[in-house]
Amino acid sequence: MNLPLKVEIIEVGPRDGLQNETNFIPTEKKVALINALNSTGIKRIEATSFVHPGYVPQMKDATEVLRTIEQVPDIQYMALIPNDKGYERAKENGVKALSLVVGASETFNKKNVKMGREESIRKFVEVITKSKAEGNFIRYNIATSFWCPFEGKVDSHIVLEMVKKVDVLGVDEIVICDTIGRANPKQVYNLFQEVNSLQPKANITAHFHDTYGFALANITAALEAGVTNFDASVGGLGGCPFAPGAAGNVATEDVVFMLHEMGIETGIDLAALRRCVEIVKPLTDRELTGHFMKTNF
Repeated sequence: MNLPLKVEIIEVGPRDGLQNETNFIPTEKKVALINALNSTGIKRIEATSFVHPGYVPQMKDATEVLRTIEQVPDIQYMALIPNDKGYERAKENGVKALSLVVGASETFNKKNVKMGREESIRKFVEVITKSKAEGNFIRYNIATSFWCPFEGKVDSHIVLEMVKKVDVLGVDEIVICDTIGRANPKQVYNLFQEVNSLQPKANITAHFHDTYGFALANITAALEAGVTNFDASVGGLGGCPFAPGAAGNVATEDVVFMLHEMGIETGIDLAALRRCVEIVKPLTDRELTGHFMKTNF
């Protein structure tokens, strides 16, 4: 196998993981989770989002979370923004790393942000331009890159054109997302090979959900295709309010354990990560989907 020596894991649990929880999680518990993640060796955390609380009530305390967490100097804390208003709120809170989302699926994008894909892309051009001029880090997520809950399989050419369009804007990172966890390893390998063949200047990251239990296999396929950055969510928390049936993200602890077993370095302390999963357990009524925590050896 053609495998890297080192991989970076981006923790998305505090935002993407918690956003789909029905019961509001108290701010102090979100803060406690992020503070615990600070001690794991993870260097990038998606901490919250500045979406309208009417659409995602779980994130209504974004300002309080960001102002209360212990912000470690060498850890990047990202916030998702849906539009220009979200950008202004993030700016007011001193956020220097922004996460944007556009769906490759037209229907998904309309349900997510009430506008078509091309309109979303155009509206973000100004946000990206302003933000880059201010020295911010821009993470651009292409949701439903493989499958859409409304349209079915997504044409890979749409994703490739989106990568081309956004890469010329100077974003720092492009995330290819399997939003509903429907992709398979062959599909993953082929798409990432095609993306990498474009030789984008932005870093390429993979984001997998585990609806069909394919996430770890898909990570292995992406590794083979040359990907070295992966999103994951502690405890396997997650789902998407705008993608019916989507299960949680791949569990961070499972990804780290698998990579370590394969001799791939992550810089993450698995014991510290295990303590974070214990913090997560009482925050949800759902059974956590990760496998590592179910073992005793």
